[in-house]
Amino acid sequence: MWRSFFTDKKWMYWSYGGGLLILILIVFQTWLSVQFNTWYGSFYDLLQKPPETGGLEQFYERLTFFLYLAIPYVTIISFTNWFTRMWTFRWRESITFSYMPYWRNVDVKVEGASQRIQEDCRDFANIVENIGLDIVRAIMTLIAFLPILWTLSENVVAPYIENISGSLVWVALLVSLGGLTISWFVGIKLPGLEYNNQKAEAAFRKELVYGEDDRTRYALAPSVLKLFTGIRFNYHRLFLHYGYFDLWSILYRQIFVIVPFLIMGPGLFTGAYTLGIMMRAVNAFGEIKDAFNVFLYNWVQINKLRSIHKRLSEFELAIGFNKTLGKAKKTDVRV
Repeated sequence: MWRSFFTDKKWMYWSYGGGLLILILIVFQTWLSVQFNTWYGSFYDLLQKPPETGGLEQFYERLTFFLYLAIPYVTIISFTNWFTRMWTFRWRESITFSYMPYWRNVDVKVEGASQRIQEDCRDFANIVENIGLDIVRAIMTLIAFLPILWTLSENVVAPYIENISGSLVWVALLVSLGGLTISWFVGIKLPGLEYNNQKAEAAFRKELVYGEDDRTRYALAPSVLKLFTGIRFNYHRLFLHYGYFDLWSILYRQIFVIVPFLIMGPGLFTGAYTLGIMMRAVNAFGEIKDAFNVFLYNWVQINKLRSIHKRLSEFELAIGFNKTLGKAKKTDVRV
């Protein structure tokens, strides 16, 4: 899964060169996010006291400046998403054609081999792309916004935390860790259910594929009904567990929205700071919160990735992929 893309000279330019370009693009996105945070401060201060801060002319100037930030931000994100999809497809290609010579030269029967080569390789690369991008963005966000939120915490006048340095950072961290811990217990059965579901789907697909060539022996009504009954049972269990996980996850996100307002609200009404400072703190808190919760927000995808990783690891073991390269003859399947 990893070796075929990151250690093969054939893919070095894509794996490391493309990865470096993606990293640079994410750094630029983070820089623009910091500029947005600064813009929030001046814009909301303007809205709080319009006549004292320049009036309507200044209002239009701030909106124009917002466009100067938004247009490159949207462009960079769109390009990053496009290039990352290309990068991910190359990763899938490297995995697929590294498996093929091993698979073709072993006699052992592997359950759902075609699905593992075609679908699991595709899903593995796509999910790693999505989660990997979010993790890198989260790291960049923490580097950029932690100092901002720490500094803005000096304005906090809420009881119990007003004298704690970096109070907003600590609140975001503690609430995020608490949410992640609870999510772990709430969704503890999901990876196993995903794995069982993939096995049931593979068996159903195999029967249908055989039925394409021989409908007199395969894909008969009793066999299809039996296999689909297993799929239905697995999906119903999976939907039930995802149901209460979604209940917890959505509730957690909604509660987290009001936390910075609860902390910053008292100071705003007592005149300790302006609306602009409060909104900068709320924005920075949201960025830090999202960064700390990157694993929670990707929990469903992480569970699928764990299931796919287990299936591909079993496949590699079955075909001897991790053994000496000489035991599997190279064929002309690589392009």
